[in-house]
Amino acid sequence: MVTFRELHYTDTPLLLPNAWDVGSGLAFAAAGFLAVGTTSFGIAASIGLPDGRGATKSATVALAARLCRLSVHVTADIEDGYSDDRTEVAEFVAELAALGVAGINIEDSRDGHLVDPATLAAKVASIKRRTPDMFVNARVDNFWFNELATVEAVLLRASAYSDAGADGIFVPGVTDPEDIRNIAAGIGLPVNVLAHTSLTVAQLGELGVRRVSSGSLPYRAAVDAAVDVVSALRDGKHAPAATSYWEMQSRLNDFAEG
Repeated sequence: MVTFRELHYTDTPLLLPNAWDVGSGLAFAAAGFLAVGTTSFGIAASIGLPDGRGATKSATVALAARLCRLSVHVTADIEDGYSDDRTEVAEFVAELAALGVAGINIEDSRDGHLVDPATLAAKVASIKRRTPDMFVNARVDNFWFNELATVEAVLLRASAYSDAGADGIFVPGVTDPEDIRNIAAGIGLPVNVLAHTSLTVAQLGELGVRRVSSGSLPYRAAVDAAVDVVSALRDGKHAPAATSYWEMQSRLNDFAEG
């Protein structure tokens, strides 16, 4: 089986679906995806919490442990590592590695604002010393929170994380094709972006992107679809087609018995 790292160096970008529970992870695996990530927003929302508050640690561990039983690579979104202490973060990531997690996303912001890049660089370096085989995707949040949202500022932060040992750079929120091209060209690591509203995965690949994450999009679309279904029933329309109860139940039975 190709490694998670190798999936970032193929002819086409790695399309990474992000799961918020076991059912969504099972569905992504059944659809043939080779890797599945977690989404901090989807996990937080599914238990009634806002994203980015450091409250998803235990839920993320629990979901990652279950997803690692599937025959796919698993990468976990761990916000900022749930701690300011680099050693604590490194130990937490080592625990994820022991579960079978192949990669992590770790971000350089807290409570909606950028932090000193030295803070994340220190965490990355500590993680790589403790668990050198973990694929560390360092997230640069300039565009996401619209703070110092320039290509130059992103490249400065990305350089610090690359020097610290990061294996990939995630730049959520960047949407302009020329900005994406310049960021990808200026970073000597696989660049990850969120699924684009007007560019296909192939077009993002042509701009130099090596990984495209769905992020919380599947969760948000699923919620919208659920509302549409019951609204249609309320409005006198027929129930729409969906994957059968029995097929989903079969997946869960196989998972429970596996």
